[in-house]
Amino acid sequence: MPSLEINYKKLPVTPEEFRLKALAWADTFALVAYYHDHNISYPHDGFRHMLAVSGGATKAFDSVNPFESLRQELQKQDMLCGYLGYDLKNNIEKLDSKNSDGLGFPTMLFFHPEIILYFNEVSITIECSDAYIQNILETILETPAARAAKPKGVNIQQRVSKEAYIAQVEKVRQHILEGNVYELNYCMEFFAENTSIDPLPLYLALSETSPTPFSGYLKFNENYLLCASPERFLKKTGATIVSQPIKGTIKRGTTPEEDAQLRNQLRHDEKELAENMMIVDLVRNDLSRSCATGTVKVEEMFGTYAFKQVWQMISTITGTIKPGKNLLDVLLGAFPMGSMTGAPKISAMQLIEELEATKRGLYSGAFGYITPDQDCDFNVVIRSIQYNAAQKYLSFMVGSAITYDSDPESEYEECLLKAQAMMNVLMSNA
Repeated sequence: MPSLEINYKKLPVTPEEFRLKALAWADTFALVAYYHDHNISYPHDGFRHMLAVSGGATKAFDSVNPFESLRQELQKQDMLCGYLGYDLKNNIEKLDSKNSDGLGFPTMLFFHPEIILYFNEVSITIECSDAYIQNILETILETPAARAAKPKGVNIQQRVSKEAYIAQVEKVRQHILEGNVYELNYCMEFFAENTSIDPLPLYLALSETSPTPFSGYLKFNENYLLCASPERFLKKTGATIVSQPIKGTIKRGTTPEEDAQLRNQLRHDEKELAENMMIVDLVRNDLSRSCATGTVKVEEMFGTYAFKQVWQMISTITGTIKPGKNLLDVLLGAFPMGSMTGAPKISAMQLIEELEATKRGLYSGAFGYITPDQDCDFNVVIRSIQYNAAQKYLSFMVGSAITYDSDPESEYEECLLKAQAMMNVLMSNA
């Protein structure tokens, strides 16, 4: 596509004001995908800061064999923006999903952008067809900037009571005792029915409350993802694969001394270390299916990284794709991410379906993009609000990894900690 590069100094507004104008302009399209790293330093970097839109339709994928449809789509060498829903597990393994689903999002969704804006360090690059290139900058500048705003009157309900949550965690511990799993990620839903929100201002409010390196905003017609994810599922650059599972969470301190103490506590918590190690082993095994022998390595183990709300324990695993393998092989070998299932993965996914009350859908799936040369970057959809405007249904889910040593009360408190940023922006009037 033709491209146009403009130095920020030549714009009549600040780079931040231009970004907010561009987001408001993009939101007039049927399809929008926005990726933002918030300039957070992160190993292997966060998302590339870009905004992609289309006035067309999403790609059609075969419901029986969506990955084969995706394989054919990749051969066209177009940019693709969208997501892989958690329930694609049913197309990879002999599994099913029958739990409650108030959102009704497609299991897999991608679109080919007609216009892409890349927010660089000193300039903005606009790629688009000839039909748009002449007046696109002027149109964006004429658009009133989007502003962060919190909704009023959203009545958030909890799908699983505290008592029921604790009972289910005890069931997980019993399954672990019986040897069915070693670890399981158990999640619960918070939701609001018959509610109206303005998704873009709410996304901006969520980003201010919880800036993360894998933040994103997705609009497909009347459906929305407002994402504040700190976790990368998979990045492919050439033949190099990077996966960065998060296992281990603790709150931030109110003073520098308390903050340092809490970070140290997380780094030396035996339960959190054991959780992280189990998932690292699972990811190594997943990547070894598509990576050359001897290339899968743990680049960093038990790294502790600060986010606005929490400290997270993050490990980084890398590998080199085998000759003859491609991106789809990597995705089929690694999806869904082990940090959101548990180990062994198939047994964990079977128990998740049995124990959880809500179909996960896009939650704990992966939002990202695939470039024309089949590089990609996908996050893990956590710390995210989803909204179906047609159904007026809003949802977010939180969870934690359960091991035999888990204390159900503590796991419940960890879930509430992870829900804090979403609750803060949704319950502003409380």
